[in-house]
Amino acid sequence: MARGERVTVRGGGVFGLACAFELARRGARVRLIEARRIGAGSSGGTVGALAPHVPENWNPKKQFQFESLMMAEAFWAAVRETGGRDAGYARLGRIQPLADAVAVARAEERAAEAVQHWGDAAVWRVAPVAAFGAFAPASPTGLVIHDTLTARAAPRAAGAALAAAIEALGGEIVIGEGEEIGLVLHATGSAGLATLSAVLGKTIGGPVKGQSALLRHDAGAVPQIYAESLHIVPHADGTVAIGSTSERDFAAPETTDAQLEALITKARTIVPALAGAEVIDRWAGLRPRAKSRAPMLGAWPDRPGHFIANGGFKIGFGMAPKVAAVMADLILEGRDAIPEGFRVEDNL
Repeated sequence: MARGERVTVRGGGVFGLACAFELARRGARVRLIEARRIGAGSSGGTVGALAPHVPENWNPKKQFQFESLMMAEAFWAAVRETGGRDAGYARLGRIQPLADAVAVARAEERAAEAVQHWGDAAVWRVAPVAAFGAFAPASPTGLVIHDTLTARAAPRAAGAALAAAIEALGGEIVIGEGEEIGLVLHATGSAGLATLSAVLGKTIGGPVKGQSALLRHDAGAVPQIYAESLHIVPHADGTVAIGSTSERDFAAPETTDAQLEALITKARTIVPALAGAEVIDRWAGLRPRAKSRAPMLGAWPDRPGHFIANGGFKIGFGMAPKVAAVMADLILEGRDAIPEGFRVEDNL
């Protein structure tokens, strides 16, 4: 398609914003329409862990995620250079405590898998926890998994940075109602999954509530931690994010409760350095989970000129650079590089 193609992007979460940015920098005339505010859904949370799946039982989803994580540094640098705002991106790695000898042996096996699948781009290794200083988790074995692929981004800062970059490229951002122009990409999160399910006559995904918090603690440029199903992510602004819950049943989508307080207590136990850290923000919201658990990408079935990018769930920020590239290829060039398991049809 010719430069100057008109495209409307519906949704101001990370998928919508990343796609709008990629489309705009390829020359499209972009209008982004967000009903409430930038980052109104799960992209307005606090955690920002851009973390890979374990390097075993390799599949298209893991390969796509790996490629996206490798694209992230250049992607977020381009966002900063274009719009002048920083997303708080840094690839500082991650550590995970190892509970016993069985866990250590499994981690060492996965280290060999990482060499096969990650090559020399990143490392997965077993290391002594003492090597990671004061901001380190308690580890029964004294050992941790250390990977150098994991990165962080501050979700709200990333949303603001993408919005600024889109506008710097001549794109338009409309908050509220707006008229669609040209082709339309729907990146509308949990609400979009509900709409699509209704149109197609079957459930293809739904919302999962998450709760997270921000603590005031300047840990410096250190690896984030994953322990007991909890992400603990130091950010550049002197905060540490912790989260999140994963709730299929809930009554109040945007209300925090005792489940979050339990996570805060757990985080302080895992990382003693957080014992006295003040809680400065509590967040709750809905994350869009497709039936396949992979991002759902492609053309809207039987609706010519309409496309879908949804289902980021817990990995939206890590997947966003590759999702944006693949959707721009499809919308602007008609080139379909969507991997197996990522299509709308894979959720029917």
